Amino acid sequence: MSCWILHRKTMGLAVFLFLCLHLCSFSVDFAVAEEVNDEVKIEVLSMPENCTKKSKRGDLMNAHYDGYLAKDGSKFYCSRSEKDGNPKWFVLGVGQVIKGLDIGMTGMCQGEKRKLLIPPSLGFGKQGNEKVPPNSTLIFEVELYAISRGPRSMEAFREMDSNKDRSLSKTEVKQFLIQEYEKAGTPKDDSFYDAITADIFRKSDHNGDGMITAKEYNVYEHDEL
Repeated sequence: MSCWILHRKTMGLAVFLFLCLHLCSFSVDFAVAEEVNDEVKIEVLSMPENCTKKSKRGDLMNAHYDGYLAKDGSKFYCSRSEKDGNPKWFVLGVGQVIKGLDIGMTGMCQGEKRKLLIPPSLGFGKQGNEKVPPNSTLIFEVELYAISRGPRSMEAFREMDSNKDRSLSKTEVKQFLIQEYEKAGTPKDDSFYDAITADIFRKSDHNGDGMITAKEYNVYEHDEL
């Protein structure tokens, strides 16, 4: 039996990003319930046998997610087909993704899969976007691969800054990613870490000197989701 949970609307805070949110195909047999304003409806599709850690605001999340329009089931977003097709990084609860995803992915376990029903007020609202009509209720299928401490904490910066020069090299960032993936039990090949590291520097190394300073560490661009 599916487990349904309701979460109240939470306030989103504007903060800066560190890892670029990169944003396949599953059939949608979601029975669309009557929309309740400012609430996200969550169906737990799959739960790991052991759940030692649940996601909370400020965590760095690594996940795949696919978006559909509830009115007809048409897919408007598929993370597996975007760019390199890798799972997407984002910090939970700080406005890097639409508010409905921030709410609906709170309290998830690593390895858990959920299906979310998101009302327009917690999605793209009255304005919609290029692929989403105004006032659209959305369905997202999400799978969480890894949870780690959010990278915007100074503790995380100091952990990455292995030579303590108050700036991050590509080697330091890459090593941090390797450690986090290995801790999560999902190690990747070297080309994966190189691609993620290159994208981090493209977004965060604003003066192009090949280093991310403590100041640049706190400057971030928002993604469309």
